[in-house]
Parts: sequence; structure tokens; C-alpha cells
Amino acid sequence: MSDASQTTPSARDRHLFAPGSKRILALDGGGVRGVVALAFLKEIERTLAAQAGRPVRLCDYFDLIGGTSTGAIIAAGLALGHNVDDLIDFYQMLAPRVFRQPMVRLPGWKAIFDARALADALEGVIGDRRLDTEDLQTGLGVTLKRLDTGSAWVLVNNPHSTFWESPADRSYIGNRHYRLAQIVRASTAAPHYFDPQKIEIADGVEGLFVDGGLTPHNNPALALFISAFVPRLGIGWDVGPDKLTIVSIGAGTFRDRFEASKLARAASVRLALRAMIQQIGDSQQLILTLMSLLSESPTPWPINAELGDLGSMVAPRGALFRFLRYDIKLEGEWLRDRVGASVSADQVRQMRRLDDARSMPLLSALAAEAARRQVKPEHWTA
Repeated sequence: MSDASQTTPSARDRHLFAPGSKRILALDGGGVRGVVALAFLKEIERTLAAQAGRPVRLCDYFDLIGGTSTGAIIAAGLALGHNVDDLIDFYQMLAPRVFRQPMVRLPGWKAIFDARALADALEGVIGDRRLDTEDLQTGLGVTLKRLDTGSAWVLVNNPHSTFWESPADRSYIGNRHYRLAQIVRASTAAPHYFDPQKIEIADGVEGLFVDGGLTPHNNPALALFISAFVPRLGIGWDVGPDKLTIVSIGAGTFRDRFEASKLARAASVRLALRAMIQQIGDSQQLILTLMSLLSESPTPWPINAELGDLGSMVAPRGALFRFLRYDIKLEGEWLRDRVGASVSADQVRQMRRLDDARSMPLLSALAAEAARRQVKPEHWTA
């Protein structure tokens, strides 16, 4: 009698390697603004359940779920089989505990928040699971930045990837052995806010990792597409709007503006922080531009005042995938016109912060209304 465990593929392998059309879910970073993505995910989950006539887990619907920073936390939770309500409850517990102002603060010298609370919360949910755990019900991708080598890492639970196994000479530790809680914590380690995360990458050698938003992939949609499409990376999905759908969900976007006269007098640490935040915004805009140019989309999203939404553009050699983008803009005029909400300038400023948990109820409410308007049943019938 054959051993069924040797002949039955895992849920991960069915999603990554079985034939048929594929779906990717990509989740932006954004600190406490992750509740924006959760509001859209709840509406997507509700829409899919209504069409199926039964509860639907997003890990069963999507073949690869990936995220950056706060998006990595949500992605890991979904890939482990949790529903969106579970993750909303987790965020309500997590944010006030993690983003608690310390009694003693040394700006520019130490991170302003204690990463231990975040690490403990992740350990409580993820435990000792590694990247190769069979508890992951689908493909999972996490973006992070290795600071000591200046490299962007996109770790996927893909057993055919180049660095999955440890080599015989032990020159490095295979990705499969990395602890999942450490990977996710590393993706959230935004400088100034949290200390870096160390991960042992070879015997006695630790890499120093920081927030994946400091790569070009705070919106990880393009990185996940590359991971799934490029043959030498070990997955090699087919492309075409009828074969691949990529769903990209933001955490509230805005143009970071500051009065020049105030910046001219600002301390160098503050200038560096503003430049870092603006660089993340620039990278997100570039990724959104590329995703729009390479796809066909029923949800064209405006990139900037000059380019518009590129909805009428046709890729030179045809669209590579179908692209859905959902998000809100944290701008008073946009919220009034697109959500029907009157929000003060002070409320907008508060909601833009990565670390102010007091803004979560308002962010959730605005995103829930935006999701009801943006997420349409016809987007999910293909």
C-alpha cells in the first residue's frame, strides 16, 4: 500500500504548481494603516462567499499571498488559514500594545518603540513554524531588506527556489529553515520605529534585516509577479489576462508634503525620516505605473496628475495579467468625493501616521465604505 503522504501534494504545492489559472494577492505596507487593507479584504471575502453560497477562506482562493511590513503580517495570517475577522481582532489587540510611547525616548539614538511586544505577538500566533511549514495553505511571499549587504529579499515558500535547501558545504542556511515569525518581524522593522531583526543565514553568521518598505517593493505586486513568472525562480506560471489575476491592496496613500521653510530648519534625523517616507511613496508610484502598463484592469487607479490612471493604455505586446487595485487616498477632497466623508485636516494628518493607533477606527470606517464602492461582484466572476 502506498503512503498517501508521498503521493498527495500539499495545499501549498497545489496552489503553486498545479495547472490552471492563477491568482496573486499583494498587500502594501503602512503600519497601523494595515486596517485599510483589512477592510477591503473583508469586503472581498464577503463578495466571494456570496457568490459561492458558503464561507470562503482567501487562502483557498489565492495561489500566492504576499505582503510588505504590516502587509506581511496580514499575508502570513491569511496563508495560515485565518479569516479576515481573525486578523481584525489581532490588529485591535496588537496596535495599542506595539505602538505604545516609551517613558524614556532618545530621538535619533534608539528606535522609539520596543519590538519585543511585536515579536511576542507574532510568536504567539505563528509559534515555531518555519517557512516550509505545511500549515501554510497556499503560496506566501514576504519582502524584507537585508541591511548589511544592501539587498532586497523576497522570500517565498517555493521548494523549487534556488536557496531553499542548505548546500552540502553549509555555506548558507536554506530559506526553508528560516523561522516564519522572524521573517515577518524583519519585514516590519522600520528604522526609527523598530530595531532591526537578526536572522541566522549561515552557521554563526547573522544577517541584519529591516522593513521591506525600504526596498522598491512596499507595494509587493511586481515582486510577487516576478517570483511567480520568471522560470529560473522555480514556479513559472503562464501569463495573460485569462491566466493570471493580480489583486493589489493599499494601506492608504498620499503625497507627503511639508513646508520648505520648516524643513530647512529641521534636524538631520527628521530630514532623513521625511526623505525615507517620500522614497517609499516614489517607489510605490513606480510599481503602480509598471503594473498598470503591463496589465488590463477594470479598476484603473490614478498614478499622478500627469499620467492619470493609464486605463486606456494597451501594453505593446498585450496584457500580461488582469490587475485589480483597491485603496483609499488620505486626502480630504478625495475622501469627500469618493467616500462621502467630511474629514478635518487634523484627522487626515493623524491617519497618515504609521504609528498612531487612535486613528484605526476612523481608518477602518472610511476604508469599509470605500470597499463597498470599489469592490464589485463583476470583478470576481472571471
